[in-house]
Amino acid sequence: QVQLVESGGGSVQAGGSLRLSCAASKYTYGSNRMGWFRQAPGKEREQVACMHTAFGHTYYADSVKGRFIISQDNTKSTVYLQMNSLKPEDTAMYYCAAGRLCMNRVTDFDYWGQGTQVTVSS
Repeated sequence: QVQLVESGGGSVQAGGSLRLSCAASKYTYGSNRMGWFRQAPGKEREQVACMHTAFGHTYYADSVKGRFIISQDNTKSTVYLQMNSLKPEDTAMYYCAAGRLCMNRVTDFDYWGQGTQVTVSS
């Protein structure tokens, strides 16, 4: 079974940057999408970035386009989320997930990490 472990969260001032990492313990056949989701208190979990691990296609939520970059290091079985120009509204718990489609649907993802908190102060 795939295990995903996120790291890199923390507190930063608006305009700052953070890089989240997601280490996958094992590649699972069929889980060829890796996504980053976030969930703020009282809000639904939303996909902020997703990539096809074989072809490298990437997808971003409109709210983070131009600021966030998803990437992977296959040698380390790790996916990253570089977050730049952070805003207070980016504050949320961020989750890494492995799944089958990049359609902004939680149900398309079968494996989830435990989450890492990102807090952006104004």
